Amino acid sequence: MAEKHGHPKAVLSPETRRDLREIPKCSETKFGRKAALRYEALLVQSLRDIETAPERPGSQERRELFAEGVIVYHLRFSRDRAGITRGIVQNPRHFLVYRRRDQKVIDILRILHDGRDLQRHLPEEYRRMDPDD
Repeated sequence: MAEKHGHPKAVLSPETRRDLREIPKCSETKFGRKAALRYEALLVQSLRDIETAPERPGSQERRELFAEGVIVYHLRFSRDRAGITRGIVQNPRHFLVYRRRDQKVIDILRILHDGRDLQRHLPEEYRRMDPDD
């Protein structure tokens, strides 16, 4: 992803790059090629949306799970913008997990299924260490 019109640049972690390869494969296996293409378009749109407006509606800092500054964004909030050419994904099931490094960079940490234990699938430095705080 690249910086455009003063927006921050999204930097994808190696885990995110793997997620971007694996999620469409899984979608194709379960729902077919057309559904996988729709989901892939939704993934790309979601990344663009966060890159354009990291604090966009739907973004939530989950302080009970993550270190300060780690934000989740459910793909359903990008659904309408992604469905223009290929149709709408009816039931998106993933979160983008990201953190704003500074005004110019957003680190996309993972793309995780909403049924997973989100905290468990992030590197330790992004997890909340003291659950009693």
